[in-house]
Amino acid sequence: MKNLVLPCLLVIGIGFQSCKNEEKQKEAEAAKAEAETVISSECYQSVYEKDTIALKLNTLKNGKLTGNMIMKVAPSTVRTGEVAGEFHGDTLFIDYTFKDNVNKDKTFKNPMALLKRDKQLILGNGTMQTTMGVTYLVKDKPIDFENVKYKFDSAECADKK
Repeated sequence: MKNLVLPCLLVIGIGFQSCKNEEKQKEAEAAKAEAETVISSECYQSVYEKDTIALKLNTLKNGKLTGNMIMKVAPSTVRTGEVAGEFHGDTLFIDYTFKDNVNKDKTFKNPMALLKRDKQLILGNGTMQTTMGVTYLVKDKPIDFENVKYKFDSAECADKK
């Protein structure tokens, strides 16, 4: 009889511990979903010669930004994808993950820096480097926000999502 008591207590203890772990995991998932709740959306558009870029940014409760961007670059390239990033001071650093109409099966990812000045976002030109397949802006090289093509102005959002 004593031999059965110890294994039963062990099984019961493991059962209680797994229930606690499951509760903690559910709480962590709920907290993550809460942090990723969209609290506001803003849309921007930039036109340069025959190029048009539409950008939608969703501000999340945790302060990060997500959204989408469509780049129509003359004469025929159209890049459609998603952006994700966050502000560091007045500069928004995002990763643009996209596909274009030429290489439909291939996904590309580019870093971008946008300076918020008044009600405008200015797409900067910076030195990019690729290491082990990952492209990033070189940290010790300045980003030029003066000699640029694309300046985004506020625009009406096409959809209210």
